[in-house]
Amino acid sequence: MSEATAAAPPARESGARGMRADARQNLDALLEAAKAEFAASGVDVPVRTIAERAGVGIGTLYRHFPRRSDLISAVFRREMDACVDAAAEIEAAYPPDEALDRWILRFTEFVATKQGLAGALHSGDPAYAPLRDDFSARLTPTLERLLESARRSGTSIQDVDPEELLGAVANLCHGGPGGAAQPDRMVRILLAGLRA
Repeated sequence: MSEATAAAPPARESGARGMRADARQNLDALLEAAKAEFAASGVDVPVRTIAERAGVGIGTLYRHFPRRSDLISAVFRREMDACVDAAAEIEAAYPPDEALDRWILRFTEFVATKQGLAGALHSGDPAYAPLRDDFSARLTPTLERLLESARRSGTSIQDVDPEELLGAVANLCHGGPGGAAQPDRMVRILLAGLRA
């Protein structure tokens, strides 16, 4: 995807509400396809592969995402938004201490998506700088709220900085010899330690 094709601003999901239904469907399909391809093959996967998986033409992909960084950023933001939004649903369905655990385990799913994007996100490309700020501005307060709610409910939780806890969970989720089950097991041990 050429960086020089940036004639139009990238599509943002918040602006997707004003789109026609078919355009919104195409955008959703592209983001889902990109997420899957990035996880399987990395962010350098050919854009034609993403468009084919989404069932759209290459022109549709470029119309929504003129630059590769636009597509990578959109996938990251979409996954981050889904993780943040999940907190409210989890809080409504479970007691505070269980909600905390369930959300942190949900965060591990987000980290798995982020790993596919990590090389691009840490490349130093200024196009990704706002994502770091978004990460702190959205995820840290969400975890802080969940921790405080669990404490108020009487759950004994050690005093921990939410941003440090997010970093610890992310570090535990980096691949290891135990396969996909290992991060989940390690994060559960960390959660048990919070209550020690």
